[in-house]
Amino acid sequence: MQPVVSNPPVVDPNAPVSPADRIARMVYLVFGVLEALLVIRFILKLLAANPDAGFSSFIYSITQPFLVLFQGVFPDAFTRGSVLEVSTLLAILVYALLAWGIASFVRLAGRRQTPGGPLA
Repeated sequence: MQPVVSNPPVVDPNAPVSPADRIARMVYLVFGVLEALLVIRFILKLLAANPDAGFSSFIYSITQPFLVLFQGVFPDAFTRGSVLEVSTLLAILVYALLAWGIASFVRLAGRRQTPGGPLA
């Protein structure tokens, strides 16, 4: 007997993308950029980057408004100028969950009900 092989579904690359999928992709893009900036901030703080340097100053000022809710939840660890900013790690986790939740809700709300479906 030969093993049963399932073929992956064929996806037409020219098929139109639903508005819900477009919105979900935009949500992931926006939150992905935010998360990337937060990761850069975390690394800069961990490596004791000069806060007066242009790049690090820019990253700190851009990301600060997104960390206000999370600062003070956990204490930061300091060692020889290096900072383990736990609030940034918490923000990364929360924003990732928020992005997933929003995108899932948008996709769920964007599904079309078929006649005779569960709400018929």
